[in-house]
Amino acid sequence: MPAHPPQPPAAGPVDERIEDVDLSAEMQGSYLEYAYSVIYSRALPDARDGLKPVQRRILFQMADMGLRPDRGHVKSARVVGEVMGKLHPHGDAPIYDALVRLAQPFTLRVPLVDGHGNFGSLDDGPAAPRYTEARLAPPALALTESLDEDVVDFIPNYDGQFQQPSVLPAAFPNLLVNGAAGIAVGMATNMAPHNLIEVVGAAVHLLDNPEATVEELMEFVPGPDLPSGGIITGVDGIKDAYTNGRGSFRTRAKVSIESIGPRRTGLIVTELPYMVGPERVIEKIKDAVNAKKLTGISDVTDLTDRRNGLRLVIGVKTGFDPSAVLEHLYRLTPLEDSFSINNVALVDGQPQTLGLRELLRVYLDHRIRVVTRRSEYRLARRRDRLHLVEGLLIAILDIDEVIQVIRTSDDSDQARTRLRDVFDLSEVQAEYILELRLRRLTKFSRIELEAEQDQLQKEIAQLVELLGSDVLLRAQVARELDAAAEAYGTPRRTLLLNGGPIAARPSRAAAAPDLQIADTPCRVFLSATGRMVRADIGEDGSGVVPPARRSKHDAIRGGVDTTTRAEIGAVTSAGRLIRFSPVDLPSVPGNSVQLAAGTRADQYLGLAKDEHVVGIVPLTADPAIALGTAQGVV
Repeated sequence: MPAHPPQPPAAGPVDERIEDVDLSAEMQGSYLEYAYSVIYSRALPDARDGLKPVQRRILFQMADMGLRPDRGHVKSARVVGEVMGKLHPHGDAPIYDALVRLAQPFTLRVPLVDGHGNFGSLDDGPAAPRYTEARLAPPALALTESLDEDVVDFIPNYDGQFQQPSVLPAAFPNLLVNGAAGIAVGMATNMAPHNLIEVVGAAVHLLDNPEATVEELMEFVPGPDLPSGGIITGVDGIKDAYTNGRGSFRTRAKVSIESIGPRRTGLIVTELPYMVGPERVIEKIKDAVNAKKLTGISDVTDLTDRRNGLRLVIGVKTGFDPSAVLEHLYRLTPLEDSFSINNVALVDGQPQTLGLRELLRVYLDHRIRVVTRRSEYRLARRRDRLHLVEGLLIAILDIDEVIQVIRTSDDSDQARTRLRDVFDLSEVQAEYILELRLRRLTKFSRIELEAEQDQLQKEIAQLVELLGSDVLLRAQVARELDAAAEAYGTPRRTLLLNGGPIAARPSRAAAAPDLQIADTPCRVFLSATGRMVRADIGEDGSGVVPPARRSKHDAIRGGVDTTTRAEIGAVTSAGRLIRFSPVDLPSVPGNSVQLAAGTRADQYLGLAKDEHVVGIVPLTADPAIALGTAQGVV
C-alpha cells in the first residue's frame, strides 16, 4: 500500500462570464429607461381619457369585477389585490393611494369611485384598505362603457396572462373635468379641475366649429371649477394657460362677516382654496398671531360637520375692522393660495404641453374613433345575426323538408352538406339550423323572427348611413357628450372675479398694520322697534338725514352724538345701564340713514329674553341719569 493516499485532482477554473461595461454609458442607458418608464407608465396622464395607468387599471378591474353602482361595496383590499395581482405589480400602497384619490370629492370634481368608510380628508389620511369599501361611481360607467365592443385596443398585462385596455373609451373629457397632478423625470403636470357642463359645451362647439379660437372656447369654459368652491381672482393667468398650456391664478376662501354673539363680529369661512384644509389655516393663523404679525383675532373655532359642511369661525376683537382683518388674513394665511397650471399629458405616447383647444381636439379625435369602431362592431354583429335569422326563416318555411333531409342523413357532416345544397344555405346557417330547438318551430317564433329581421335591417341601414357621413358621426358624438353632461354635470361651484392685482404678501420683518377702526364722530340712533344704527358724520356734525324721515314702518326714539370708539350707555327695561361702544354697530352713510339697516339692540347687547332697551344716553365726565318706573318710583 502506498504510504499516502492519492490526492484528488485540483479543481479546474470555474466558468465565468464577465463583461467590461463603461459606467457612464450604463448609467445613461439605465437612467433613460427609468425616465421613460416613469413618464409613460406612472406619472403622466393620457390626454384621451385623462387617466394614469394605475387609475385606468383600477377602473377597468373594478368594472371587470362587476362593482357597479347598483351593487354592494366590497373591501378596498380586495380591489387592490386584484389590480396588483393581474395588472399593476408595483405594490399595494400606490394602488390604494390612487383608489382613494378617485373617491375623494374634495380632490376630483367628478369622483369616479364610490367610497364607503374613512377615505381621508385634507388634513388626515384614509383608513387602511381592510377597513374601507368601494365600488364604481356612476360617472365611471361612462368612462368604461362599450369596452366589450372593440372600441379600444387591448394590450397584454405584465406577464401576458391577461388583457387590459390601452385607453378607456371616456364618454366625457375626464382630463379637463378632474384635472391631474404628477411628477415625472424632468417634467411635471398640474392640471386644474373644470365644470363638466362647461367643458362639454366647449367640446361640442369645437366639434361644430373646428377653427374655433381660444377666446370663443373661453365663452363656454371661463375658468377652472374647483371641488372646494372658493373664489378665483383674475383671469389673465387662466387665459395664458388655455393658450399656451402654462399659467397661474390665485384662489381665495369664501368668507362672510357675521355677528357671532352680543357685540361680537366674526369671519365665517365656508369654502377654502383647492387642497387647503381647515387645520392648516388654523395653524397659520395662530403662528401669525403669536409672531405679532396679525392683530384683531380673538379666537378661531372649527365647526365643520357632515351636515353643514365647512364652517370656520374667526372671532374679531371689538374695535377692529373685520374687512381689514380679512384682507390681512388673505396675505398671511392659506385663505388665499396660488395654483400653477402646467398642462402636460401624453399624446400618442409622447409628453406634450397642451392648451385648452389642443386638449379638446385630442379628446374629440379619440371619441370619434371610439364611436366609429363601436358602430363598425355593431354593424358586423347585426349583419351576422341577420344572416342567421334569414337562414332560420328558410328552415321554418320548409320545416318538413328540413327534417326529412336531416333524418335521411348518415351523420351531422352529411346533414350540413345536404342542407347547404338543397336550400342554398351558408355553412354558418346550416350549422345553426342543426342546433335549432324544436320549440323555435312554432308560428309565434316565425312572427318574432320576421319582426327581428325588419328591426335588424333598419339598424343596419342606420349604421351604414352613420359610418358613411362625417356630419352624422360628429352629431352622434355631440349627443353622447350632452347626455353625459346632463347625467353627471352639476352647477359651477367656484366664483370667478376679474379683479385687480392682489397685494403682495408682507415681508417677515414688516410690522403688523393697525387694523382698528378710526375714532371718528358719529351719531347713534335707537328706533321704536328696538334697532340701533350708527351714522358716520363729518367733523362739524353736518350731513345727517334724520332716519325718521326715511322709514315708513319705524320711528326714532333717541339719538346720541359720540365717536366711533367712545362709550355710551343703554338703559334697559330692567333698570340696568349697560356700557357699550358703537364701534361694531352697522354703519351707514350720514346722508342716507335707514333704520332697517341697523341691528336689534337686545341681540347686540345680549339682553335677557324679556328685557329691552328704553333709551340710550351719553356717558360724560359727570353723567346725570334719571329713571322712573310704571309704579311711580323715580
